[in-house]
Amino acid sequence: MPGQRRPGRPVTGRRATAGTTALLTLLALVLAGCAGCSTHRAADTAGDGPVRLTFWSPLRGSQEVVDEFNRTHDTIEVDFQQVPSGEQGGWAKLSNAARAGNAPDVATIEYPQLPGFTIDGVPRDISELLPDSVRRKILPQALDLTTFDGRTYAVPVDIEPMVFLYRKDIFTRNHIPVPKTWAEFESSARKLKQAQPRSRIASLFTTGGTLYLAGYAWQAGAQWYRTSDDTWHISMDDAPTRKVAAYWQRLMDNDLVRVEPGSSQQWRAHMQSGETAGYLAGAWAAGSMMSSTPGGKGKWAIAPMPQWDPAEPKVSTQGGSTFLVTKNSHHPEEAMEFISWMVTSPGALKAKLASGVSSAFPSVPGLVPVARKEMDTSYYSGQDIFGLFQEQAEMISPTWKWGPRMVSTTTSGDDGLARAGAGSGTILEALREAQSRTMPDLKSLGLSVTTR
Repeated sequence: MPGQRRPGRPVTGRRATAGTTALLTLLALVLAGCAGCSTHRAADTAGDGPVRLTFWSPLRGSQEVVDEFNRTHDTIEVDFQQVPSGEQGGWAKLSNAARAGNAPDVATIEYPQLPGFTIDGVPRDISELLPDSVRRKILPQALDLTTFDGRTYAVPVDIEPMVFLYRKDIFTRNHIPVPKTWAEFESSARKLKQAQPRSRIASLFTTGGTLYLAGYAWQAGAQWYRTSDDTWHISMDDAPTRKVAAYWQRLMDNDLVRVEPGSSQQWRAHMQSGETAGYLAGAWAAGSMMSSTPGGKGKWAIAPMPQWDPAEPKVSTQGGSTFLVTKNSHHPEEAMEFISWMVTSPGALKAKLASGVSSAFPSVPGLVPVARKEMDTSYYSGQDIFGLFQEQAEMISPTWKWGPRMVSTTTSGDDGLARAGAGSGTILEALREAQSRTMPDLKSLGLSVTTR
């Protein structure tokens, strides 16, 4: 639910400029400085037995997926370890293991963190390992998120276009139209508040909110990060971002949205009671809603994200993960075989969905029929939610990329949003503070950094 990762778009080969070498230049320096580091573990085969791989992931259903792989494959055996998600869990564990030279063969990492892990030299360049047959199946917008300057460093698992979940019964009862534009969203927010004074159309999150604002800014055409001439340019207050910040500031100042921490008990209580009648999030949130708010069955529906310009619809993402082969792996080819199976196999998706409800949109659109068949959508009155997700995924804008240290950026941004929510400061000031507090972290990496 709120606070989950929201992915963005690093520099890609198809749209790269000469300046996109900034990331790879730094990566080369990092690796050169670690020439003496251990990059191998002890051999992990037993005589003529299967190759043994290690796999770390926080994703629910991973054990079931591994069990299915081991059941159907003889030459590779995978040992799975569940790790916590987030900065204090799996990210730190993976970073520490990579520095010690004993990272797993395969690991899961979210889109916003991938550039930083790449700079740190954790993933292997899999450009030549990734089979063309697999590459062709993946949604191009998803693969773009894991490709820097034409070199691929991870395989997308899912990609999560932002959508609008809303209480259909409340909107219908109060004759409130489902907003198709952001102007209509504001109008509907006013109508809802007038009809049900205790209810609000959605929440502005004061924790985890920076990544949500990133999604809104991305959709509006913002570019918080870009590179040129081996220099990173950061601008978290460009014109599109200022438009988005002013919009949400107005909603907050006029008490048209609820201001509260993401993933908090109060947020969940408001969702369950109907006092919060909508939720802007990635496609994954549909399944999470079913689990956290079972009493909402038949009351909720899903609509496309409101647009700034319906004539030129754009969509951003929020959430999503990738699989990478680490540099420490003794068996990169077998690791890629395992990843390829997890990402493209109907059997892998069925095993994952057998572990519980999930509406994560697969990076391989060809698996949508499997997801559609395996998931009971009666919670949404039988709505074809995966069909909607596919339509939205195809409109994901390719203009965005994440920066090298998004943990620092989002932490600083959330601090400012908490103050803005308490009436001290503004949303735009929070984003500007996040930018200024991120600069030292980027410079400490040896990057050439400027603001625009």
